Amino acid sequence: MTFDDLLKKWDWKPIRNCPGRYVLQASRNDLCLADVLDADVDQNEYRVSTAPDAVLVVKLDEGGIISYKRRDGSFVHTLNTRDGFVRKLSQLGIIP
Repeated sequence: MTFDDLLKKWDWKPIRNCPGRYVLQASRNDLCLADVLDADVDQNEYRVSTAPDAVLVVKLDEGGIISYKRRDGSFVHTLNTRDGFVRKLSQLGIIP
């Protein structure tokens, strides 16, 4: 699935003061990445000191998804343009 496909398929809201980043507005917060993407995907999971939750990362054609898996099993999914993706991964310390 592409960035544009995901942007059209789900209800994404721009994240305030974070250009190029959107948060999924879902009535359920139990949707895993496979649910959002309609497919099993290769995802990388990170534990970083700058985030209290596990960080799941999937690269897309034009950016990527950064999801946070909370301790209670719920998720927060963010869709990111190329610039937003790189900027946030850098802020999290996942890429230099």
